[in-house]
Amino acid sequence: MEKIASLSTLHEKLNEHTVALLYISRPNCSVCHAVLPQVEELLTNYPQVKMLHVNADDVPEIAGEYAIFTIPVIIFFVEGKEMFRKARFIPMGELEHSIKKIVELM
Repeated sequence: MEKIASLSTLHEKLNEHTVALLYISRPNCSVCHAVLPQVEELLTNYPQVKMLHVNADDVPEIAGEYAIFTIPVIIFFVEGKEMFRKARFIPMGELEHSIKKIVELM
């Protein structure tokens, strides 16, 4: 997982990696802390997916850039384009199904 500290860095990373998962959270969010290790564990099965993490408190403009109204948010990108997103309470089985479907098509 790579921590991102600015929108410009995020845009660069999304352009560098064909497949990326963006995890947006806040330090005081208990759901964020519970979901993050589950997402990291899930992605061990998908080494081709680059995981990026943004703290929404450090990069507040991310809310406007990606129309974020709640956290945590997972946005999955392929070639810099958003393919899907999951927010707040994220079922891991559903997330894995979505990732697997896209990765198998590539």
